[in-house]
Amino acid sequence: MRGVGRGVVAVVLAGVAVTGCKADLDSGGKGNGSGNPGAGAQGKAGSALAAVDSLTVKGRAPKTGYARERFGTAWADTDSNSCDTRDDILKRDLKDVRYTDGKCKVAGGSLSPDPYGGKDITFTRGASKVDIDHLVALSDAWQKGAFKWDPSKRIALANDPLNLLAVDATPNRSKGDGDTATWLPPNKGYRCTYVAAQVAVKKKYGLWVTGAERDAMKKVLTGCPDQKLPSGGNPTEAPARFHAR
Repeated sequence: MRGVGRGVVAVVLAGVAVTGCKADLDSGGKGNGSGNPGAGAQGKAGSALAAVDSLTVKGRAPKTGYARERFGTAWADTDSNSCDTRDDILKRDLKDVRYTDGKCKVAGGSLSPDPYGGKDITFTRGASKVDIDHLVALSDAWQKGAFKWDPSKRIALANDPLNLLAVDATPNRSKGDGDTATWLPPNKGYRCTYVAAQVAVKKKYGLWVTGAERDAMKKVLTGCPDQKLPSGGNPTEAPARFHAR
């Protein structure tokens, strides 16, 4: 695991902005008597909460065979805008962006605020405290269906703006390959947006969730039942010129 060029701006992360959210894994959602508050909740059409019920629930597959290279070269320019994916996301998510080449390679800017921790973070190329996070970690995706995919679909997931976010490196690196059941952003005000984005990515790519993960998603989203499901991003197949192991 670790903003956008013109070809990505119109499609990226609708609804995935820093917004308020009342729920978290310690609160939010009415109990349903099952010991999993929010597990039986249903949302309105078009909401992230409603979309959770469309996800397949299965156990986690083994991590056997996983490697970052199975998702292609990092930050491939799959949208063909002549900028790599990392710079696309930096251009999209940072403020006061400065470039080394006038249009593409981001030299500096400000993450104001970082969605995961809520602090303002300065980005300086080569000495950065900013990561580009895969909202659905690639290892998590591998264990929940991506191990069966064609390489072009794995490359697409790794470079899809719908699944990418510029964040403070410190909280991000505590996430590892965690899913909603095991990790949420410390910034509670961002949790609804974060979980909605994970639901959107898993629905778009046909990835499954574990039972614990589904329940955790519903527990968060029950506290914000009108949270919209994000949409957009890139196609789910990368151009044929890209290859992965």
